[in-house]
Amino acid sequence: MERSKTYREFWPRYLGEHRRPATRALHFTGTCLGLLLLAGAVATGHWGLAVAALVCGYAFAWIGHAVVERNRPATFTHPWWSFLSDFRMLFTWLGGGLGGRG
Repeated sequence: MERSKTYREFWPRYLGEHRRPATRALHFTGTCLGLLLLAGAVATGHWGLAVAALVCGYAFAWIGHAVVERNRPATFTHPWWSFLSDFRMLFTWLGGGLGGRG
């Protein structure tokens, strides 16, 4: 993904890099598991779970890019926007958005 100058420009490109339902499903799985691990870290005080949350979230996403989409994750060009967009894509999907394409 080439560098975008604004988030408004980035978001459609981000979605384009996540076209396939399997890629999105892997992202959603990693994000949800990451949130559960983070909640576990807060609840138990075992902060290693917070590290595991990041690893889990990114591992599922990067597997999706390597195996399903066969492209390079946006994390490498826009780490913060990519992180935010993972959640935006998840919540858009949960709200019935994304045109039913996963």
